[in-house]
Amino acid sequence: MSDWTAGYVADIGYTYGYYNELNPLRVKLAFLKAGLALPTIGTACELGFGQGMSVNIHAAASITQWHGTDFNPSQAAFAQELATASAAGAHLADDAFADFAQRPDLPGFDYIGVHGIWSWISDENRAVMVEFIRRKLKVGGVLYISYNTLPGWASFAPMRHLMTQHADVLGAEGRGIVSRIDGAIDFADKLLKTHPAFARANPQVAGRLEALKDQNRQYLAHEYFNRDWHPMHFATMADWLAPAKVQFACSANYFDHIDSINLSADQQALLNEIPDPMFRQSVRDFMVNQQFRKDYWVKGARQGNKLEQAEVLRQYCVLLTTPRDQVSLKVNGALGEATMTESIYAPILDQLADHKPKTLGQLETALAEHGIRMPQLLEVALLLTGAGHLSAVQEEDVTRKARKQTDALNTRLISLARSSNDIAYLASPVTGGGITVNRFEQLFLLARSQGIKTPDGWVQSIWNFINAQGQKLVKEGKTLESVEENLAELSRQANEFNDKRLPVLKALQIA
Repeated sequence: MSDWTAGYVADIGYTYGYYNELNPLRVKLAFLKAGLALPTIGTACELGFGQGMSVNIHAAASITQWHGTDFNPSQAAFAQELATASAAGAHLADDAFADFAQRPDLPGFDYIGVHGIWSWISDENRAVMVEFIRRKLKVGGVLYISYNTLPGWASFAPMRHLMTQHADVLGAEGRGIVSRIDGAIDFADKLLKTHPAFARANPQVAGRLEALKDQNRQYLAHEYFNRDWHPMHFATMADWLAPAKVQFACSANYFDHIDSINLSADQQALLNEIPDPMFRQSVRDFMVNQQFRKDYWVKGARQGNKLEQAEVLRQYCVLLTTPRDQVSLKVNGALGEATMTESIYAPILDQLADHKPKTLGQLETALAEHGIRMPQLLEVALLLTGAGHLSAVQEEDVTRKARKQTDALNTRLISLARSSNDIAYLASPVTGGGITVNRFEQLFLLARSQGIKTPDGWVQSIWNFINAQGQKLVKEGKTLESVEENLAELSRQANEFNDKRLPVLKALQIA
């Protein structure tokens, strides 16, 4: 009998993660920074959508027509359930890539998203994916693809190989992938305690192994324990994608666009001496020890008209998605922690503190007396968006059309939060994407939708059915045992939600 998994982990589902880099709306700011002509995106496809959180949120929160496939039927079934709930018309299949590529009912796509899966599939499946992109990505269309990268994985790759060997050779049959993962991590830990020469030559391996111990086992199963696992150099990726006729456009990681937080002056000077843009990317990966790339490629890259791009940039609309007093001015780049200039960022954040959409042009006018100009606003938008504090805003007519779909999808997601904390995202028709909303925040929204108006009322409503399920809250890693402790913690969270988060969720048209 053939193995439908093709060596991919299938006995444990993927996590219910949401990846905002897959949101086509994010293309605009990155392309404006890179000086590239902007695409028009009406059709989109996600290959390997996992549990389908991203594809369903993006389908519900926009008017883009989405398609996608994930070969795991249980994951595809859940994704299809969400698609039915939102009625956004997403077409989601459980086809293997080779079968999906042969479907005659697929349109051409303006955007194709591939998050992570490239590193975990066979060369045969990569070839199928490249051919799919060649045939189905329209001229001018954008490919988003992320993958494990060398040289960043060079030191840990041998340890990963050893752990998968342990799972295959010494892992107990019938005990499941989680047990085998735990056994492999324990063995690797014992090995490092013997002070092998490998660990002395690669001292960062111990820290990375330590970090694995607390990570979600579903994530680890798919990230580390597939049969195929191939980090690759940027130049190798370029060779793979060449038959698809796509060209590297720019990074989809907004932090990568800000050299000052990633590269020293000497490194910037050396890169500026390199005339070939592709080789420049390879050299940059060594400078930052790149471990994971998130990139845009485009079929037919063109430089944008500078006048038109300046106009589009001034019309670019943003909304602050974090309470003003919770926005940190610290970010982490390849050089370590950097502090954003308060004299620039504070006035901008003050303008955005009401959580109303504002264009960069409006901000430029309002902040003229502070000497803040468009180049600074562009950098601020990149950094604050990259840090998760700011989001692009869709046109009002798109938001209006998407609202019914996001309401329906969010209603379904919130209903799941009654018994589980697996899903921590809801869809916003304002941003065209997902927003982090934890389980208890979702339950507060549920109580509000039932006509309960006060935080005290939310607490009692939520505690009633949490307690009926035998569930208790955890605070700072400790389970709260008494009713009084649980109610006190729920009350604290409810009041903070009411004061800080609810205004943001209202602005995002989630509440």
